[in-house]
Amino acid sequence: MQLLALKIDADTLRGTKEGVPRLVEILKQYGAGATFLFSLGPDHTGRALKRVFRPGFLKKVSRTSVLEHYGLKTLLYGTLLPGPDIGRMAAKEMQDTAAAGFEVGIHCWDHIRWQDGVSKANQEWTVSEMNQAKQRFQEVFGKQARTHGAAGWQMNAQALRHLDDLKMDFASDCRGSHPFLPVVKGELFTCPQFPTTLPTLDELIGVNDITTDNVADHLLGLTRQKLNQSQVFTLHAELEGLKFLPQFEALLKGWIHQGWKLVSLGELAESVRDEQLPRHQFIQGSIAGRSGTLSLQGPEFPPKYSSSLLTF
Repeated sequence: MQLLALKIDADTLRGTKEGVPRLVEILKQYGAGATFLFSLGPDHTGRALKRVFRPGFLKKVSRTSVLEHYGLKTLLYGTLLPGPDIGRMAAKEMQDTAAAGFEVGIHCWDHIRWQDGVSKANQEWTVSEMNQAKQRFQEVFGKQARTHGAAGWQMNAQALRHLDDLKMDFASDCRGSHPFLPVVKGELFTCPQFPTTLPTLDELIGVNDITTDNVADHLLGLTRQKLNQSQVFTLHAELEGLKFLPQFEALLKGWIHQGWKLVSLGELAESVRDEQLPRHQFIQGSIAGRSGTLSLQGPEFPPKYSSSLLTF
């Protein structure tokens, strides 16, 4: 039986307080494992409006009904309204998730600040952001985090280096096809990456005649073709935990019917613990349905290398 890991990003206060509990209940109903990754500091979602000039951003917004999914109040946080402290105001929901038996980890400190700033940030900035999230995670859960999944799949070399310093067991910070150990400009890192391998619902809806009515069938068609290799699917508490909950339930039913075992990232990592993971370059690039650039699994290292690839 092949493993399909469910990675759940909680980006906002609303997503953590409303979407996460709903996802916990439906996952328990279907006996599915998952990893919940929490934003632990201020909710500054409203500051994302500055992305309006980013290529593809307005097109994505028009396809995915951002106001409907996030709500007006959330879209004002960090601009007309102060950004609430997610880790303090939603600590109970986070603790309840762990108490229900689900794996928990770090998504970020400030989601918008990380997503928009880390690609060009220096070591001091990067380490500060990661350490704030580390400290808050310890305050909420009373233990060290063992996994990390970067906001917006945005990373830099300093962040990869600090994952090693923090002795993270595994991470899911990029998009790709299979587990690997990252390399940036010849520097070897030890924290294994388990990249998101499948497109997200918000990347699919509104493209090539895919709608909320058929997106689950489309994604199930993709996983039907990939039964010979483990997969990682990323969902969001603000989307699949709220308006897209029916679509997510359809996916759960379909994946179970296809024979997938739905697991946490930790269980997926444990399944390859004794394997020799390949090394791949950790690069930046773009993917269909998502604006801007993000971290990707690049060519295997060594021997293949192309100087045309954009690396950190």
